[in-house]
Amino acid sequence: MRERLDERHPMPLRRIDPGARLVVASHNPGKVVEIEALLAPYGIATVGAAALGLPEPEENGATFEDNAALKARAAADASGLPSVADDSGLVVPALGGAPGIYSARWAGEFKDFRVAMERVRRELGEKDRSAHFVAVLALAGPDGGMITFRGEVHGRLVFPPRGERGFGYDPIFVPDGGDLTFGEMDPAEKHRISHRARAFAKLVEACLALR
Repeated sequence: MRERLDERHPMPLRRIDPGARLVVASHNPGKVVEIEALLAPYGIATVGAAALGLPEPEENGATFEDNAALKARAAADASGLPSVADDSGLVVPALGGAPGIYSARWAGEFKDFRVAMERVRRELGEKDRSAHFVAVLALAGPDGGMITFRGEVHGRLVFPPRGERGFGYDPIFVPDGGDLTFGEMDPAEKHRISHRARAFAKLVEACLALR
């Protein structure tokens, strides 16, 4: 899928130079760490939204793209800096696409993904265990520009959860062609093949370069 570009303000978002400061518009420490690691080779200085004391906007969009865009826009407007936001989730076709954009909400008030993974297991029962992760990265400029990038990785679910690495639903997801869950996988290997890495590769092609 090609990136989506707001043509009213395309130019400020078509290039991010080394040394630029970018807000990672997330309060999820795992996501912040992953995005920071992906940006590090490009000399981009990052700061998390929580470190800046930015509030979390309500995620009331109907799609991953909607939610990523509203988080990036809120952070860019509040900080006056370019901001990147991620919205991601686990999509299980046998559950009608759930948990989907509600992936974090399935973990409850205390963001306990053991609860969320058990709910997936319980509701799935003996149904087909095919699943995929979706990640959408939205890059917003303080001038109003917006561009989004989508990545997906397909695989299957396994129970009980395996591995202590990663975060979220990683311990129950095995990518196609693999035997380890994202929760068991070396972080560098996960970063290489993950849904977030695939979305990030599109962002790199559009906006970044090793110079």
